[in-house]
Amino acid sequence: MSPQTRRKAPPTPLENYYNVGRAAVRLGLKTQEEHDAGSKKGERWLREGANRPEDGSKGEPFPHRRMSRELQFSDSDLAYIAAMHFNAPTQGARRASRRRPARRPAEAVAAQLDREPLQPAA
Repeated sequence: MSPQTRRKAPPTPLENYYNVGRAAVRLGLKTQEEHDAGSKKGERWLREGANRPEDGSKGEPFPHRRMSRELQFSDSDLAYIAAMHFNAPTQGARRASRRRPARRPAEAVAAQLDREPLQPAA
């Protein structure tokens, strides 16, 4: 094909982009009703995740974009964030935690004190 007859590839369709509040709703961190009422629930977590250092010293930063000085998340960004925080089921049954010994009743402590004389302080 000559350079003049070469066709451009069709443009890739744009994804949907969400600001921090709408992204929190999409991730299920708050409901639409909470968002409409002005709740900031989940937004700080998203902002802090997007602002993590690139060196990974505080964990992997969340994928995001900044458009028109606003933090934006696409559908694929939100899917990646959700996958980052997927908790797989544990293998096998959970082990029972060690139980603390039961506290002795006050009568048992008093009976022991009656049997053992106290040593005078020097």
